[in-house]
Amino acid sequence: MRAFEIQGGFGLERITLAERPKPAPGPGEVLLRIRAASLNARDLGVAGGFYVGAETLPLIPVSDGVGIVEELGEGVTRVKPGDRVCPIFVQDWLAGTPTEAMLGSTLGGPRDGVLAEYGVFPQESLVHVPEHLTDEEAASLPIAALTAWQAVVTEGRVRAGDTVVVQGTGGVALSALQFAKLHGARVIVTSSSDVKLERAAALGADLGINYVKSPQWDQEVLRLTDGRGADHIVDLGGAATLNASLAAVRPGGRVSIVGVLSGVTAAGLDLIPAIRKKVTLQGINVGSRGMFEDMNRALALSGVRPVIDRVFPFTEAVQALRYMQEGVHFGKICIRL
Repeated sequence: MRAFEIQGGFGLERITLAERPKPAPGPGEVLLRIRAASLNARDLGVAGGFYVGAETLPLIPVSDGVGIVEELGEGVTRVKPGDRVCPIFVQDWLAGTPTEAMLGSTLGGPRDGVLAEYGVFPQESLVHVPEHLTDEEAASLPIAALTAWQAVVTEGRVRAGDTVVVQGTGGVALSALQFAKLHGARVIVTSSSDVKLERAAALGADLGINYVKSPQWDQEVLRLTDGRGADHIVDLGGAATLNASLAAVRPGGRVSIVGVLSGVTAAGLDLIPAIRKKVTLQGINVGSRGMFEDMNRALALSGVRPVIDRVFPFTEAVQALRYMQEGVHFGKICIRL
């Protein structure tokens, strides 16, 4: 089979199309023919050596994909040939609170990912996907959509009438917008682009803030909420945005720490607003298989679809990663096999 591998070091230039033997499923395992994959910021981090070490190489990158069940190992009962399923990102996290060992079972590093024609996965790590979604849309679920679901629904418990601030217009952000609207919230989206804010409004965003034109976007949030602050902020920026998120959230509100796009170390982080306002800071680490199944039921009932920015052919997977690196996308970048 054909597979992309990170070979001999880190960097996008180290990702090479290679030949590997087609894998065979063992007891309790399933062979999937991969149909589509989707990219996340984490994939760039893996390619750059941020999340994994050289001992994992050669490594098949990219964590999120969807495939068709082609062959069953002995004792498999959870799926059948022809089923369309997604492997979950944290392969061993099925329900409840994850252990440290579970958190190390992630696809696309340290375990081989889905940027290959075939993959073998434990049957317990597979989730059936809603029928109304295309392959590319289904491939967008495991990290981006599930992260947003945990932030907004499982942990966030967003209710009708809440004000939710969503940072950016990538895959997680747009899924958070969709799930918040599904629960009756008012959503404020921040972006550096007026065009992207207009597109977010077409998806249901109630208000938009261009943080280039309004660098103190937290003050805009306070103005738009009559000084009260937002009930919930989905923070994707990390180090550079957390202070503003703490300033913009209401007393007793919640900040879901989802992304680290601007870094993981925040010099000058001011925790006084969090303490004074009794803010809940919630780290979000994608989600379990149980959360994934809950989310899929909501998607099937509502008809909500992930937003796809662009689809690349399999042979242009590295170009797709470079396109993600540019940061101009709106929604998910996908790869079709």
